[in-house]
Amino acid sequence: MVTDHSAGKTMILQCVCNTTELPEIFNNEGKKARSFTMLYCKSLMQGNSQIDPAIYSQRGYHNIEDELIFWSNPGFIFHDSQGFEAGSDSELRSIKKFIAEQVAVMRLEKWIHAIWFCIQMTECEWPIVAAEEKFFNECNTAHVPVIVVLTKADAIESLAIGQLRDEGFTMKEAIQRAKEPAAWMLSKLKMRTETQLAGCKYPPKDYVSLACMNEDDADCNALLRCTTDAFDEEELQKLVISTQQVNLVLNIEYAVKYVREA
Repeated sequence: MVTDHSAGKTMILQCVCNTTELPEIFNNEGKKARSFTMLYCKSLMQGNSQIDPAIYSQRGYHNIEDELIFWSNPGFIFHDSQGFEAGSDSELRSIKKFIAEQVAVMRLEKWIHAIWFCIQMTECEWPIVAAEEKFFNECNTAHVPVIVVLTKADAIESLAIGQLRDEGFTMKEAIQRAKEPAAWMLSKLKMRTETQLAGCKYPPKDYVSLACMNEDDADCNALLRCTTDAFDEEELQKLVISTQQVNLVLNIEYAVKYVREA
C-alpha cells in the first residue's frame, strides 16, 4: 500500500490475515528489523524458514524493502511505503526503484503481485494530491495491478450527519437519514478520484472502499475479491484465494468458477 500513516493500514492487513496479532518486520536478508505499518502486498506460497517467530518488533519505522509478516498467516508478505502526505520526492524515488527491482526478478516468491494504494476518506475534500498523482504517472506499474483502497469510508457518514444537522435536523434524525446521502457522497468522491487518475500514464486497475475496519466484524472480502479479479492469470488468482484465511465462501466460490471454466 502507499498512503499516509493514519489510513488504518494495520487493521486492514490484520483483517486480511484474519488475526489481531501485531506484525513482525524483517529486512531483505531475513534478519530482524524495526516495525512499521504497510504498503505493497506480495503473496507467497510459503513462509520464510529463516525468520525467527520469537522476534518482537516495534512500530514507527518505514523501509520499503523490509518485509512485514503476520505469523498466523505467513503466506502474505507486505511492504510499506512512508506515504506522500509531505510530498517527498525521495520517497517517490525509493518506491520507483523498489517496484522496478521487484518486477525484474525471475523468482516467483520475490515478485510484487499487487499494490494497494490507500486514500483515506477523512480527506475527502481533495483526496488526491500532486505527489500521489506522480505515482500513477511515473511509477511503472504496467505489470503489477494497482488497487486504490478508499479507507475509512465510514467517515463520510459522519460528514453526512454534520450536513443534515446544519440543515436543521436533530441528531437522532440525522443519524437515521445519513446512510443515503453518505452513499451518494462516497459514489461522487469515487467517481472524481477515478476521473482524475484515469488520465495518468499508469492508472489503477480497480477501486474498492473499506469502512469500520476497527470493528470486530470488519469485512475485507471486497478487497480480496477485487485483488483476485485484478489478476489476468488464473494461477495468481488461485494463489490469493488459497492464501487468504478469512472467508471459506470465497474459496468455494472461486473453486466453482474454475470448475465451470475448465
